Amino acid sequence: MTDKIFDIISIIWFWIKDNTFYINIILGITIVFFQRRNPTSVWAWLLLLYFIPILGFFLYLVIGHDYRKTKMFRTKEIEDELNGAIKTQEDFIRQKKIELDGEHREYSDLVLYNLEANGAIYSKNNNVEIFTDGNEKFNDLIGEMKNARKFIHIQYYIMSKGELLDRILDVLEEKANGGVEVRVLYDGMGGRFISKKNIKRMKNAGIKVGVFFPPILGRLNLRFNYRNHRKIVVIDGKTGYVGGFNVGEEYLGRKKKFGYWRDTHLKISGDAVTDLQVRFVLDWNYATKENLFKEEKYFEKYISKDPGRMGIQIISSGPDSKRQEIRDNYLRLINKAKKSIYIQTPYFIPDEAVLQALNIAAMSGIDVKVMIPCKPDHPFVYWVTYSYSGDLLESGARIYCYDNGFLHAKGMVVDGIVSCYGTANMDMRSFALNFEVNAVIYDRQLSECLEAAFLKDLEHCSELTKYNYERRSLPIRIKEQISRLLAPLM
Repeated sequence: MTDKIFDIISIIWFWIKDNTFYINIILGITIVFFQRRNPTSVWAWLLLLYFIPILGFFLYLVIGHDYRKTKMFRTKEIEDELNGAIKTQEDFIRQKKIELDGEHREYSDLVLYNLEANGAIYSKNNNVEIFTDGNEKFNDLIGEMKNARKFIHIQYYIMSKGELLDRILDVLEEKANGGVEVRVLYDGMGGRFISKKNIKRMKNAGIKVGVFFPPILGRLNLRFNYRNHRKIVVIDGKTGYVGGFNVGEEYLGRKKKFGYWRDTHLKISGDAVTDLQVRFVLDWNYATKENLFKEEKYFEKYISKDPGRMGIQIISSGPDSKRQEIRDNYLRLINKAKKSIYIQTPYFIPDEAVLQALNIAAMSGIDVKVMIPCKPDHPFVYWVTYSYSGDLLESGARIYCYDNGFLHAKGMVVDGIVSCYGTANMDMRSFALNFEVNAVIYDRQLSECLEAAFLKDLEHCSELTKYNYERRSLPIRIKEQISRLLAPLM
């Protein structure tokens, strides 16, 4: 049997090798005439197919095919309901019946854009708690799960075996046995290291498990693009979590390779939790074909005894969308900044529009600070990040490398009054190729807290100056240039 499989693979390999020229011509025609890509990406693929034909062919199979025209998440029931709510809010905003508080009024256009482009309902009765440490975040999450009475919905990009996953499964198993509905959704690539034993354990306890774009052969997953990078937890419809932490030992700072793991996660209570629930259900419906929108109990509004006053919109983006909504929010916030723009991201690979907006802001006297990791988790991506960071130095922006472990926080604070944090990195992959979710928060108090956390992190950073960058070694320059050439493919 093994010999037959080997013979088949050999036949396929030699056929591809003998016909690579003709295959790449067909791929080239497809890329140019049948896929809506930006010109930079098109040229990068054509050069790769021409100069490295066999490798280029396999890379195209893994990361090049464009599924964007497929409408993956259109569910009629919720679309009708949301469209009504969206239209009502649009009319209210235009008639000034919904007004943002004082200094946030100038962001009404962003609220309206998010409504029209993303279906993001604006709510202002929310409370938010910030977590920057993995141990604190997961201790709080586990505590909230223990208090669940109706349902627990969990979605992570990465769920890998270890003590943290065991602790979470202990609680989920107990709650499921006690009658609480539990659903767990993870990405087929990010969750490839969750063991079959753990999956069986969940199913035996009555926990429903969904896999987004599952692998086809064991852990082999050829669909590198279009991963579900979202991290969402909703408990009883009253508490929601969104941010950068995944489920794994490294997120607790237990892996020597990374050291301390600096991330940002938000715990939300208020009407914005319903918007997180809608996003989870859309992904769950697609992955499992179970339509939860038919069940009103998952969308009942929770009346808090202590309602907050924070304005929030939950925005999402992905290859199923015509626009790059999270990227557009970053771009609009940069353009509206008057004093400061503070960005944290593990991967800084902006498109031309975002890069130019940051350059213009810095040259206009706005305090632009970008914080990136000092150590890479993906070397190739790290050198692209380093290269684009160098571009900003020319305009007067300041770049900081986080030295106290690994920086994984993803977000932006503008003028200390508006912030946008969640799962999206400041890179082309998060903008266009992955499924992401962020919270735009129109609140000075919370934004000042996020800004204060950023400024405190500066104590653990070394600044990348223009002087030092221009004197980087030849090997670093070569790594940067090679990586940057391939950046449009990422």
